[in-house]
Amino acid sequence: MNAIIKPQEDHFQRLSRLLDLEAGAEKLETLRELERHTPAEAEAQGNSLIHLVIREEDSGLGGRILLTFGKRNQNLSLPWNRMRTGSPVILSVEGNSGSEGWRGIVSRSGRDNIQVAFNQWPEAEESGTTFRLDRSTDEISRQRAHQAMDKAGGAKSSRLALLRDVLLGRQSPSFEKIEIHAALDQNLNESQNQAVAFALSANDIAIIHGPPGTGKTTTLVELMRQITRSGQSILAVAASNLAVDNMLERLIEAGEPAIRLGHPARVSPELREHTLDLLVEKHPDFKIARKLTRDAHALKDSSFKYTRAKPEPGAKQAIRQEARDMLREAREIEAGVIERVLNGARIVCATATGLDDEILNGRMFDWCIMDEASQSTEPGAWIPLQYANRLVLAGDHFQLPPTVISTEATQAGFDISLMERLLTEIGPQISRRLNIQYRMHTDIMNFSSDVFYGKSLLADETVRTALLADLPAVTDSPLTHSPVDFIDTAGASYDEELEPNGDSRFNLQEAELAVKKVRALLEHGLSPDMIAVISPYSAQVRLLRELLGESEVEIDSVDGFQGREKEAVIVSLVRSNREGEVGFLADTRRMNVALTRAKRKLIVIGDSATVTSHAFYQRMLEYFESIRAYHSVWED
Repeated sequence: MNAIIKPQEDHFQRLSRLLDLEAGAEKLETLRELERHTPAEAEAQGNSLIHLVIREEDSGLGGRILLTFGKRNQNLSLPWNRMRTGSPVILSVEGNSGSEGWRGIVSRSGRDNIQVAFNQWPEAEESGTTFRLDRSTDEISRQRAHQAMDKAGGAKSSRLALLRDVLLGRQSPSFEKIEIHAALDQNLNESQNQAVAFALSANDIAIIHGPPGTGKTTTLVELMRQITRSGQSILAVAASNLAVDNMLERLIEAGEPAIRLGHPARVSPELREHTLDLLVEKHPDFKIARKLTRDAHALKDSSFKYTRAKPEPGAKQAIRQEARDMLREAREIEAGVIERVLNGARIVCATATGLDDEILNGRMFDWCIMDEASQSTEPGAWIPLQYANRLVLAGDHFQLPPTVISTEATQAGFDISLMERLLTEIGPQISRRLNIQYRMHTDIMNFSSDVFYGKSLLADETVRTALLADLPAVTDSPLTHSPVDFIDTAGASYDEELEPNGDSRFNLQEAELAVKKVRALLEHGLSPDMIAVISPYSAQVRLLRELLGESEVEIDSVDGFQGREKEAVIVSLVRSNREGEVGFLADTRRMNVALTRAKRKLIVIGDSATVTSHAFYQRMLEYFESIRAYHSVWED
């Protein structure tokens, strides 16, 4: 049945169905990857680790079990893999096809071992068992989104019900005049101050639209500082751990005490001292809970040990029950400590989907401030709304949308964020746009400003004419004395190729040219950490990493580089074919991100004969020609 035509559904029923469609597509993709390869091939692809044994056991906050795995052959290191700290994984017993496995989170990853946190103890039937780890989808986030939408849909005569009705267009959002206090950050510009004042005046919902480099996080920090000065509380969330950590870091720098929720494995190491886990562990009462937990694990282990004397019937079960009772008592103590720590916090930071109802325990905040709101699917955005009275969304719907892999869900609009929907349905009267950017040279900025932001962006004086040649130790040359280069490969037979056994594309000659430009920048005095090479295609990213080897130059996909910046950025478009097919490049919001990461030098490499079949790239080429940035590859 067509996913779009469901007139009998209400808003939340539709979102729930699309959420399940997306979850199904993610599972199917994972299953196909596993079925397509043998265990050894899956490990070679970086999606699995096989022949593992448990090396160490420990415990963490909330009764988490921390297990460290290594290769059965202790002389072997772990191969390269995609399981990073914070990745959801599934542990299974090798050779047991009927095992559903145990879900966990990678808490530490090293050369020889990997540590995973579990909520329940993985029990093997036999000693000498070997295990397998596989990358997994995040089922917990999906469950939380369903529960949040059920709660919002059923809310009556409550603040959540009122907020829901405003967000669904059943009631108009309201604003009130407020007394505007002097900015705590004296460096804010007029548009930033206006955005803060506007958000503070909202009774229900306000949106801060932050185009690239306009200081969105700086504005949000000022907003949060103003709110805490009035004695109110804030739940600060974002779609990614990186964005949450960025907010937390900026709040701490501004002298605002804040607590970070979420698994410490998903938090930057330098910020972990501000996590709830570590703050709770410092509390004296936690030592009692930790001892109870360790004793419970030791007791449980003893029930599995072989003894010569046959145990009394039910003895082992009684020991295990006693261990469970001890763990329950430990968790009650921890809950009390958590309550006391959170009571002392004005600002709590977390990912939107990482909010644990058991930890928050009915706690309400005066405000929810959501960064990266345009990158979250709408179900995920409803999770924090159940804990707050007012909502501020911040982001840029002209940059990357939420990642959705289900074609059916995408056709039904699942990739439209709550922020984008509200701007479409209610209109710009609920938003304020920031208009001064502090990142890039005017010539790098202007194309995106013209196409996406109605020519409204202005470059701050500090970056307006900034070039690579202005940097210390960088030599002056045509390469470093111009802000933009477009290198046209048309007619040079730089043909794209489809990755074997995959669906991503790469372009070898274009990658080699990008590497050549990297080396030229290094020869002119740039350090590797000043340069990034990005591409919309993952196969091209892998090829570039292979060609550049151990170089410290950052190489990533456009999606992976959103929110980042470098002095010099090289963009490889990849597509080069006779049919003029641009495929993935047709998502112009992705290209908006790619074109706005560079501060002083942007180099774009592409085949004009192919990409200009799309109107956006025809306009881009005309712009590059107008600023004399166009060059043919033959000039090299």
